[in-house]
Amino acid sequence: MPSTRDIRRRIKSVKNTRQITKAMELVAASKMKRAQQSALAGHAYAMLMSEMLGALESRIEGFEHPFLTPRPVKTRGIMLITTDKGLCGPLNSNLFRLVTEIKEPATFVTAGRKGAQFISRTKRNLAADFPISDKVNFSEVREPAQFLTKLFLDGTIDTVEVMFSWFKNTLVQVPIVLPLLPIANLHETIAAIRRQKGIAGDSSRPDSRQMLIEPSAAAVLESLLPLYVNREIHQCMLDAKASEHSARMVAMKTAKDNASSLLDDLTLEYNKARQAAITQEILEIAAAQMASAGQ
Repeated sequence: MPSTRDIRRRIKSVKNTRQITKAMELVAASKMKRAQQSALAGHAYAMLMSEMLGALESRIEGFEHPFLTPRPVKTRGIMLITTDKGLCGPLNSNLFRLVTEIKEPATFVTAGRKGAQFISRTKRNLAADFPISDKVNFSEVREPAQFLTKLFLDGTIDTVEVMFSWFKNTLVQVPIVLPLLPIANLHETIAAIRRQKGIAGDSSRPDSRQMLIEPSAAAVLESLLPLYVNREIHQCMLDAKASEHSARMVAMKTAKDNASSLLDDLTLEYNKARQAAITQEILEIAAAQMASAGQ
């Protein structure tokens, strides 16, 4: 049995760990609420923009654009959105498992230090790494979105896909790969996004309502396509941040509860060891008194 001094040291260490995990849980919880509100508020806007593009496409005959033209896929372009820090459970490892399942040639653009470290460590092709703050301002998204778009238009990559943790609720974050470019069929793309994200509604059919579009449907569609890519990447980053803070809060709460449970066990063990030591001392005193009385 360990000595009472060793047990006291372990109790002090566990108390310090519990204090740290509790503080991290509170910080993550405060950030989580704001991140969740931002992610959920953006879903409706992102889907409305997708439906608007689908409605415009259905009203144009013979419109050609590089974003809408399918091509043979030789190299996939994937944006991997991860966290900058750890201690968020299996959030990053679930994304890394999706990366390891990719057997085709791929070029990666990362947002988050953990993703950049994993891509470099596994010797995959990393084109660029972009920092993203907790607020995820739309201005921060423009640079990585324009970088991906330029690679796509130059022919360096043949697809633009986003790999991120989609925020479903506080306890569930789903790793998914969202295809953005090329958009072979906007209606099918919108329906696929809805299925992946579990959003109800049928958007696979074109919008048949009468609309007056100025200056023209082609001009509006050409202006909205780059904004659509930027907005979808922004929404993915908002979901990733909400998932990060939710997963970290749950992980730190679990760690705090485990520390409390371990602390109870150590306290019980300490009390038993202390009681055994006291009992041993009493027995030794009683034996000494009996020995002296016998003399």
